[in-house]
Amino acid sequence: MAQEDSPIKSDILLRVRLLYIFFIVLVAVVLVRLVYVQFFARETRINAERLSTRIFLPDTIYARRGNILARDGEPLATSLFRYQPKFDFASEGFADEETYLTQSDSLAKLLSAYFGDRSVEGYRRLLRAKRDSARRYKLGKEYDTTYYREDEGLLLLLIDLMTGRAKVTERVRDTLRNHRPTVLFPRDVDYGEWEVLRRYPILNYNMGVTYFLSEYDQRIYPQGDLARRLIGRTGTAGNYGLEMLYAEELEGVDGFSIRQRIARGFSTRVAEAEHRDAIDGLDVVTTLDLNLQDVADKALREQLERQNATWGTTLVMETATGEILAMANVGRSADGKLTERENYALSRSMEPGSTFKLATILTLLDEAKMSPDREYETRDGNPVKVGPADNIRDSHRGDHTIALKRAVAGSSNVYFAKAVWEYYGATGQKQRFSNHLNEVLGLGERVLADTLLGERKPSITREWRVPDPGIMLVKMSYGYRVQMTPIQMLTFYNAIANGGKKIAPILVRELRRGDEVVERFKTRTLREEICSKETLHIVRDCLEEVAKTGTAAPFFSDTTRFSVGAKTGTAQITSGEKGHYLGSMVAYFPADKPRYTVLTTIRTKQQAGKAYYGAGLAGPVVKRVVEYIYGREQDWASTLETEDRYAPERLKGGSIGQLREVADELSPRLSFDKRQGWGRAEIDSLAHVTLVSQPAERGVMPNVKGMGLKDALFLLEYAGLRVQIEGSGAVHAQSIAPGEKVQGGTPVLIRLK
Repeated sequence: MAQEDSPIKSDILLRVRLLYIFFIVLVAVVLVRLVYVQFFARETRINAERLSTRIFLPDTIYARRGNILARDGEPLATSLFRYQPKFDFASEGFADEETYLTQSDSLAKLLSAYFGDRSVEGYRRLLRAKRDSARRYKLGKEYDTTYYREDEGLLLLLIDLMTGRAKVTERVRDTLRNHRPTVLFPRDVDYGEWEVLRRYPILNYNMGVTYFLSEYDQRIYPQGDLARRLIGRTGTAGNYGLEMLYAEELEGVDGFSIRQRIARGFSTRVAEAEHRDAIDGLDVVTTLDLNLQDVADKALREQLERQNATWGTTLVMETATGEILAMANVGRSADGKLTERENYALSRSMEPGSTFKLATILTLLDEAKMSPDREYETRDGNPVKVGPADNIRDSHRGDHTIALKRAVAGSSNVYFAKAVWEYYGATGQKQRFSNHLNEVLGLGERVLADTLLGERKPSITREWRVPDPGIMLVKMSYGYRVQMTPIQMLTFYNAIANGGKKIAPILVRELRRGDEVVERFKTRTLREEICSKETLHIVRDCLEEVAKTGTAAPFFSDTTRFSVGAKTGTAQITSGEKGHYLGSMVAYFPADKPRYTVLTTIRTKQQAGKAYYGAGLAGPVVKRVVEYIYGREQDWASTLETEDRYAPERLKGGSIGQLREVADELSPRLSFDKRQGWGRAEIDSLAHVTLVSQPAERGVMPNVKGMGLKDALFLLEYAGLRVQIEGSGAVHAQSIAPGEKVQGGTPVLIRLK
């Protein structure tokens, strides 16, 4: 007989089954919830993103800005990375007070010796005060809430503590510490300095993660004020020049990485995370010749100082290519100092005066078909009425009835006023005159392709709807009632030097990435021919006469080594304060086969004992530049036979590139171990020159004996030294022996002899 199940057993089995079903349902609910939370819950996704953004932070890897270089590769504008560690003095790395005091004492001694701005005790007090301040917390009105205003949560916690709604626990105590990054160094340091400093106690991470390194790209200009307005700048202080024009090419492309947050204000880069390297900016290679720029700048500054002038500009153009080899712009600041404060070559569109007579000559000869033998009575500088214009006179006396060549040489206003009035005014053909200036000569157009550089548009009238068209025509004939910038006038004269072909000025040769040329800029033609060959021959003959017997003769008549074509110009500035003048001179040389065209324009006020005519103002600058160029061109200078060659007794050390040029010309034999950089020259009894390279190293005393002051200063300051100078000439002695280890800020004395 089968045994019947007892009620108790059945009840237990029922309960077990129900519990089993309950757990199955519970697990199913949990799994469903997990799936929902993991994949479908919007709130979870938002919270995960918030957490991710608080722990993993996107970080930009900034591209290094490209350099702006001279034509030979010398830097005009470059970038250096600067570093500044920022400390978290409230971090756990500083928790051990005994260890911190020991390490900070050592750090204080090293920082005092390196920077020299504080004593050891001063740094010791600073380090202790920073730590004590960061780890201190206070409640009540005396507690500074400044550090927490950017963090709403911390600010609310502080309020709760003050009002008694929260308790001070160890966790709260740590939260209220000042974790704001603190700057300790007196200045930012460069990479070489940081490589030294990062080995110091605390900075070498021997107390854990206590700081993070702030780095940025600093723009520096190694040549100082030289060509500063052309190089330009970008930033809050203004945007101009090549820095602005090629901003996109120079900036490059920033990279991307992920940083993981370690503590408030501190993070480290995640190596395995998504990463994209930065692409550094392109280098902009200008057409500037650094040595020629320096000569033009110095000559212009000296003349402005000598004549107490307001501003001036000097330009040098390579005739065949249009490349601008020098562009000096110097003016007086509010305190009277001379500085590169405006690009006058591009921005000052003014009445040029007699340099504009070249346009009148070309129009009379080509358009009006006037004979160069046509003569006019100029009345020895006395006032003359020409058409409706009264009181036309020449500033140079001695001329009466003259033809074109003498009129150009003496810069006769009367001659050109009479000629233009006869051919265009009296016949009612004023429009023909202005049409030729604009359409054939192209004087009403800008010459640069990029307007962002600030080139002002010239003003050459196309219409004669003015109250006094007759007077305007007469005035235009000798350079008034028209406006041109210096670079436009230079381009115009360069067309005559270039056989009648008018080409645009070039300021940038190429864009490069390292040694790779990304883009090369070619010569751009503005007018294939601005005059006939016959007219070109006549005009060149006239301009040569200016340099031989005319207004430019005081500067070039005694030059027998080469011939010059030149023109001077003086314009009385009619707008603004009276008594101001604009003086100019343009010259190209050699006149038979021109290679270079030079222009100088200076603005001044008429003063007793000071020049204000174009020749006296601009002539000394143009002459100095022309003679410098001629003197350095090897194929112009007479070649010396080897046995008669000059044997140098000594050469100053400095740039190896420049030393090679000099030594190769003067020495019978030259040897060197590097082609670029810095070095010193050793000369044996046979006048053989050996160039010994001098490496530029941080923390090592260089050997600057025999160097010029400019190069010696560069090497010594690059080594981080504070330089004291005695005497003049080349470096004769140095107070620290070459090769010794030196700290940044160490004083060194060099004696020149």
